[in-house]
Amino acid sequence: MAQGRERDEGPHSAGGASLSVRWVQGFPKQNVHFVNDNTICYPCGNYVIFINIETKKKTVLQCSNGIVGVMATNIRCEVVAFSDRKLKPLIYIYSFPGLTRRTKLKGNILLDYTLLSFSYCGTYLASYSSLPEFELALWNWESSIILCRKSQPGMDVNQMSFNPMNWRQLCLSSPSTVSVWTIERSNQEHCFRARSVKLPLEDGSFFNETDVVFPQSLPKDLIYGPVLPLSSIAGLVGEEAETFRPKDDLYPLLHPTMHCWTPTSDLYIGCEEGHLLMINGNTLQVTVLNKIEEESPLEDRRNFISPVTLVYQKEGVLASGIDGFVYSFIIKDRSYMIEDFLEIERPVEHMAFSPNYTMLLIQTDKGSVYIYTFGKEPTLNKVLDACDGKFQAIDFITPGTQYFMTLTHSGEICVWWLEDCACVSKIYLNTLAMVLACCPSSLSAAVGTEDGSVYFISVYDKESPQVVHKAFLSESSVQHVVYDQQGIFLLVGTSEGKVFIINANSSSSFQIIGFTEVAKDILQISTVSLLETDIVKVMVLSSLPEAGRSRLEMFTLPTLLPQVSTTFADERGRLKDEIIHKYLYELEHALSSAVLGFQSNQIYGFCSQVPYICSYLLPEEEHTGIYILKPYKKVQSRQYGPGLLYLSSHGLWLITIAKCGILCIRDVYTLETFAWCRSHSHQGHGIQSMRISMDGQNILVNGRDDGTLVYLKWKRFGGHLASEILDYYQKLLISLSSAMDKENHYLSTTPKVSVDLGSDSEHTKQKASTDLSQDELVLTDVKKEIPWIQQKSQEVFVKHGAIKKEVNLFSKKRKEIKQGIKSLSKTILNMMEENDKLENIAKLDQQEFGLDLEELERLHDESQEEVAKIIKDVEMHNLAKSYLAELIKEECWNSMAVKGQALKCFHIPCVVENFPMKARTVEELKELERVLQQKKIEAECLKLRKEIVEAQSGVKLIKQRHEEDDEEEEEEDKTVKYSNLPNYLLGSLSTDFGVDTSLLSSQLELHSREEKINQIILLKDIIYKVKTVFNNEFDAAYKQKEFEIARVKERNVRIREIILDLELEEAVWQPEFEDCEKPERMLVVQDEEITAHKHIKPWHKAKELMVNHEKEHWLLIQDASTRLRALMDMMGGVLEVKKEDILRMVIPQPAFMAKPDAVWTEEERKQFKDYEKKVKELNEERDKYRKSLEAELKKLQNSIQESTQAFDEHLKRLFERRVKAEMVTNQEELKISNLAFSLLLDEELSSREKFLNNYLTRKQHEKVMDRSFKKEFSEIPGHQVDILYKLFKRRPRISKQKTHSETTSVVPFGELPGSGKLNKDAFAQLMKAMDELDNISNMPEGLDPLVWNHFCMTRRAKVENEQKVKQKAADLLEMATFLQKRVEEEEKVQQEIERVFHELILLQEEKVRFQLNLTIQILLKQGQVELENFQLVLEYSDAILINKNIIEDLNSVIRTQGQKKVASMMESKDVHKRILQIEWEHKKMEMEREDLNQKAWDIQMLFFSRDRQKYLNEPNYEALISIQIGIMEQTIAVLDKTHKKNVENCKKLLKKLGKFSNQKDIANYALSCNLREELVAVSERKDICNAMESRFCHVGQAGLELLSSSDPPTSANQTAGITGSKLTCEKIVKERYENMMQQQKLTNISKQQAEQISILQTEVERLRMKTFPALVPM
Repeated sequence: MAQGRERDEGPHSAGGASLSVRWVQGFPKQNVHFVNDNTICYPCGNYVIFINIETKKKTVLQCSNGIVGVMATNIRCEVVAFSDRKLKPLIYIYSFPGLTRRTKLKGNILLDYTLLSFSYCGTYLASYSSLPEFELALWNWESSIILCRKSQPGMDVNQMSFNPMNWRQLCLSSPSTVSVWTIERSNQEHCFRARSVKLPLEDGSFFNETDVVFPQSLPKDLIYGPVLPLSSIAGLVGEEAETFRPKDDLYPLLHPTMHCWTPTSDLYIGCEEGHLLMINGNTLQVTVLNKIEEESPLEDRRNFISPVTLVYQKEGVLASGIDGFVYSFIIKDRSYMIEDFLEIERPVEHMAFSPNYTMLLIQTDKGSVYIYTFGKEPTLNKVLDACDGKFQAIDFITPGTQYFMTLTHSGEICVWWLEDCACVSKIYLNTLAMVLACCPSSLSAAVGTEDGSVYFISVYDKESPQVVHKAFLSESSVQHVVYDQQGIFLLVGTSEGKVFIINANSSSSFQIIGFTEVAKDILQISTVSLLETDIVKVMVLSSLPEAGRSRLEMFTLPTLLPQVSTTFADERGRLKDEIIHKYLYELEHALSSAVLGFQSNQIYGFCSQVPYICSYLLPEEEHTGIYILKPYKKVQSRQYGPGLLYLSSHGLWLITIAKCGILCIRDVYTLETFAWCRSHSHQGHGIQSMRISMDGQNILVNGRDDGTLVYLKWKRFGGHLASEILDYYQKLLISLSSAMDKENHYLSTTPKVSVDLGSDSEHTKQKASTDLSQDELVLTDVKKEIPWIQQKSQEVFVKHGAIKKEVNLFSKKRKEIKQGIKSLSKTILNMMEENDKLENIAKLDQQEFGLDLEELERLHDESQEEVAKIIKDVEMHNLAKSYLAELIKEECWNSMAVKGQALKCFHIPCVVENFPMKARTVEELKELERVLQQKKIEAECLKLRKEIVEAQSGVKLIKQRHEEDDEEEEEEDKTVKYSNLPNYLLGSLSTDFGVDTSLLSSQLELHSREEKINQIILLKDIIYKVKTVFNNEFDAAYKQKEFEIARVKERNVRIREIILDLELEEAVWQPEFEDCEKPERMLVVQDEEITAHKHIKPWHKAKELMVNHEKEHWLLIQDASTRLRALMDMMGGVLEVKKEDILRMVIPQPAFMAKPDAVWTEEERKQFKDYEKKVKELNEERDKYRKSLEAELKKLQNSIQESTQAFDEHLKRLFERRVKAEMVTNQEELKISNLAFSLLLDEELSSREKFLNNYLTRKQHEKVMDRSFKKEFSEIPGHQVDILYKLFKRRPRISKQKTHSETTSVVPFGELPGSGKLNKDAFAQLMKAMDELDNISNMPEGLDPLVWNHFCMTRRAKVENEQKVKQKAADLLEMATFLQKRVEEEEKVQQEIERVFHELILLQEEKVRFQLNLTIQILLKQGQVELENFQLVLEYSDAILINKNIIEDLNSVIRTQGQKKVASMMESKDVHKRILQIEWEHKKMEMEREDLNQKAWDIQMLFFSRDRQKYLNEPNYEALISIQIGIMEQTIAVLDKTHKKNVENCKKLLKKLGKFSNQKDIANYALSCNLREELVAVSERKDICNAMESRFCHVGQAGLELLSSSDPPTSANQTAGITGSKLTCEKIVKERYENMMQQQKLTNISKQQAEQISILQTEVERLRMKTFPALVPM
């Protein structure tokens, strides 16, 4: 059935034989659809599979161009539509059940269709495509034309459906949007009208959206110009501006999952958040239905239902979730109630009702299909039971005529009936499976798993297969399982490159014979086992990807190998290469597959990189090493992609499969194709595997990714092709019959092996509880199974014969190991004993003391891997950090023309930073040069214009004042050199830095965009110059600091010498540069910054030891030099004495000074005097030198202090300069920001204007299109035009057609025939009635038959014309309705145009106002204006901006008048002040006169005491006073000494009294203890007496007298104790009272003395004022 381009590329048949598809097995990945009441269909791979629900019979429709894309069905017309998946896909329409192609739809789609949907009535088909078009198209599939189309760029849609009650409505839903499309028609014209549904927010509430195109609530900014919509700010001018919303205005909405229509043309929408929405189909009003909770709520896991699929039923909908339940939503008004409807084993993905609504189709996520029948038993029927995943491997059960087996990756094995692909039985291995092979000699199969095991399955009973044996070969996965042609051996290839040979007979319990090692990457294993030979040839193909070659390894196995396997293999199970004749071959090119031919030692290979099939001849001679094979025959294959080769059972057919999906059968001799079939396609990556039966009649082909299994049969099969294979098949069956009977009998009696398997239900439950089972497996203590290859290695060590030599060789080592093990075991036992004594919280488990070498090795490997991972992560982290550091360094350091630095003061916390600057690019310099040139040209032009105007206006005036003008121009040039604008209008203080601002335009003249851009460029240049000026000053200061530090270092050298000479403990202040001052230090890592321990290499350590040894040797040599040692001892290592050594010089004492003075001689006394003289002279020299050093030290320190302080003052001034530069920079940047904002707002205004113009143009274009549509009615007759005009004026309301359905019908939508079909049926009925009326029996009597025939013809023509008029009237009504909608739309568009015009005019006015209303920056001096009640006024509508000179002139006049007034006031004030001064002088003179009189009187009355006379008469009065003071000091010293003695005596007395008091306290304590004992004794005696009184009553009176006589002593003792304590207290109180009285007395005396002192002070003051009178100040 293959057609088209791919058919031309396929191979051509060489003979008459051909293959056909018998059936296809696959499971749905898309939705399953009903074709009619009893048939369902679904796409699978290249096919559409039809299944009859009642008979379960399958019918297959193959797509001619590869994989089937999307599919849809039309139940009323019984047609199926599907698309292919090729480039520029097509849509095919096939009829059912004939499966004939009705039509083929070809559109303009480039890649793929994503959705197809038929209308419920009519011949309409809707399609939706994916990227890049995202196009919705409406087709008339009968006529194969597109009625209309509409593109939605970037809009993905996951569901599309027609309204069952109105084919003109179409709903499209995606996870974010829901839209309803209306199809409007006028005669033959169709068009789409889309309306989007406004979905609620995630919580179910609604959000009021504002108009984006014409927002009504925008605030007005009086300072920064008009406020525009966000779309204009974003610069959008096209259609995207109408829907643009910023991120902050986007709120999360509900996410629709599915929708369904209702008979009332409403929509039900299910959402991920669990909400159910109802949408009105006409108004699109959204209603959130309320959920009614039942009294007994559902389980917790089903409280929240997110519908995956919805289907409508009467009074509600059916919904399914991911929990495997189907729910019934009973909807009433605006609320709904949930009820359980059905429970399915798996999550439900799709549901659909049958056309008659008697059955409900339920599809699970796995692909199984259930049919729920209403009113029948059983209600639930499984139509299609899907396997657990796609087929991993397939094979025929011997002989391959009735049954076959399939395997999935999850371990599910199915046995199928070959005739109709019915599943006979299933078995689950519960492990990941890889390959499957059926044994030719028995009814068994082998399954290779991923964990390295091989399961042997008995299929003797097809309905209950069972595992009869399990072989755990190795821990590597099994990749190949191959039986030889006679079923003698099973060859198992693993991923680690080992090929195991197993006896295929079940009677030998599937004995493992041995293994051989091959290359790791095994591609294919091929065997040849002929009936006439007793050997089995094996070939293993593996790839060598590094060399781009392939390797072939061949060996032979004798058929008697199971009986003599011990001689062929060593003790570890490895087959000996020399015995099995193992040879190695290599090919110079890579093969994807290779098989060994039956005859002539020939190999066939499929090249993987080039499309060739080659044959190779094996050498007849034996060889060693690797033999290079050359191609013997090479045939080009039309199959592309890597392929596989297979041989038929008789070895004469070579079957090739490839990625293209074509299967070819070739002749092995000529390699020519004689039969082929395209069963799969390259979109599904072709064919994975194939199997052919022994008789060659049946072929199974398994797809790689499409999940389909295809059964091929021969159409025409006969002649020598059939006879050859059938003859060989009979011979092979006869040869294998005896072995098969024996093995099958053994299989029938073999018990089932206890392997963890599961049935279908158990498998489902196990999948649902995977996590729990995993936890149980961890806790279960199961003995670990050992692979066969490890068991063989352990058996070797058990045998003594093969290991005896090794035991003798390593006996000593064994003894040492045993002793170590014994000591280790003792240690462990001791540890276990100690562990038993510990508490439970600190006790270890017994299993933790076990020694697990494998676990230790595993932990060691994990630790090594973790270390390697950490090392790699650290290296990558370091690399990333290094890369980031390089980026930062390049961006922030290397790219800087001026590096960022700082300067710190020496003594104050002040830091000054420079301006880091990047070098200006060439483009910036060119742009600046252009602007400067332009400004200069403008200045010259302006100057020339002024000269021309002035020359024309007054030549004479210019001649007269020529000289004055020249002088003024020179002065103006000097002042204008930096700026022709004042600072306050310039807006910055950049002129203070010597920057030329003459080229700047005035802020009042920046109206155009180019002027603003040029101003920004000039301002940036000014900022650059200001920073450059400051940086130059900073560099000068930096050099000055370097000079200061160098000078301080020089002076510190001398300071250190002085401090060392003076032996002072002073620290020398040495200033240094910090890291912020030299930032390049931060880029270099010093050794002291590294905290980690430095790794020293051994040779470095050896070098350091050698250097240390050399130093020690040199020191020893230096110690041996007596001359040098003597010089060091005598003269300090120098030959002459310097002046600095005076302080260290010491004059040695004479030796006789050790003797007493009395024994000295005269000579010695003279020497002593000389010694004292020298010492005195040396001390004087020392003092002089010390003072000179101290003076020099102070001078150096003062000079350092002065120079550093001077630098600090300079740096403070530089800091002020830095602040000012930063202020200027900020001012200029503020101007740049204002200009940039102005430019941005200008762009926004332009964008808004463009958008409004585009919007207006589009609306006008739509209006023109509507008008052009009216012109199409110009050809209609006049009366119809009048009718249209009347309908246009009358605005008729078209009533909706109501559907008349029976209330008892099950179908909620009723019978909906198409409009065309309805008209045809009515016309046919009318013509049938006319035929009855035209019958000759209805002719009146006597009427001529010719007249009757003419009458009938006339009547029939009239009726036909009436029907045509009715049809035209209906079309006219439809066209009128369409016209009415267009007229209404035109009115809306006209209103919109007027609104846009109004908005555009307002915007243009606002733009002009903004361009004239400039924002300027004015520089105000701080502190000049002070407002008491500060209120910032933003509205200056009544203010004007005038020149400062006007205000200054007015202020100068006011200032002059004010100065005059102040001068007159000052004159009057001076006169008044002079009068007051004269009066004051007069009063002063009078008071002086009185004072003089008083002084004269005091002199006359002055009293001279003896002290005063003594003061006047004594010439040396001060010496006398000093003598008296000395005498008084001596007296005070004597008194002080006497007082101290008295104090000492008092202290001693106080100490004695303290000791005495302590003794008394001790005595009192002893007495109190004795007293307590006496009191106890007295109380005891008292008790005794009372007892005696009670016993001896006759002596009562005497006892009473005795008791009375004994009481007083006790009370007396108590009274004495109390009296003593009272006396002590009274004594203490008395002493305190006396002390208080004495203190009060002293206080009174001090008060009296203080009063006397104050009186005396007053008198002294009076006498002083009397003796020395002074003037009293006024």
